[in-house]
Amino acid sequence: MDLQAWHIGADADIERGQDRIDRVHDPVSLRNRRKVLLAHYYEENPQGESDRRVIQARMHGMDFFFSTDAEVFSKKFLDFGSRTLLETAIEDLSSANRKKGKLLDLGCGYGPIGIIMKRVFPSMEVTMADINSRALELARENAENNSVKCVDIRKSDGCASVEGLYDVVLTNPPVRAGKQTVFSFYDGAFEHLSEGGFLYVVLQKKQGAPSSEKYLMEKFGNCEVIAKESGYWIMKAVK
Repeated sequence: MDLQAWHIGADADIERGQDRIDRVHDPVSLRNRRKVLLAHYYEENPQGESDRRVIQARMHGMDFFFSTDAEVFSKKFLDFGSRTLLETAIEDLSSANRKKGKLLDLGCGYGPIGIIMKRVFPSMEVTMADINSRALELARENAENNSVKCVDIRKSDGCASVEGLYDVVLTNPPVRAGKQTVFSFYDGAFEHLSEGGFLYVVLQKKQGAPSSEKYLMEKFGNCEVIAKESGYWIMKAVK
């Protein structure tokens, strides 16, 4: 497995307050760079040029290797929000002795949350859902490469194609898709949680965590911020 990532630099000339554009070894045209700017990780069928790499993450005493690509979320490293969500949920579920049952990774991207949770809690039945076809292809590859079997990886716009009830839902929602999309994730999680099921959400305060806390409180009748770290909130709601 090739673990060498391409060297990346920022192109500040066309950043304009949006996501930074990576400059690869062979510079692309300004027009192509603008096309990349318009591409988002929450699109169904990314059309941008591939930029595959392998990243490494260490969680819960285990090493993981993930293939990533352009137009998927957090392609350069396991993002801080997902890492904090994982650490908090693992500790909370362990304390509650919830090491079995059905778990949904909603908006799974290339799969780190669902894959790590399955390795930490091998008795859990894990479903991973995302709308991004490129991310789903990577998630299937990453599950195999990290020796994770018996996971259901499916294409779904939010919970539209999710079936059944779950004991745990984890999500790092696509905030750039807008508040309506984020709240639809919460609505879907509520519908697919069993009674007493846990929803864990990670959001930055500056990206709307307080409004999400309010919405979850109204939807579930409860919501607790169980961790705060460097501006990230981990929220837990119980159905």
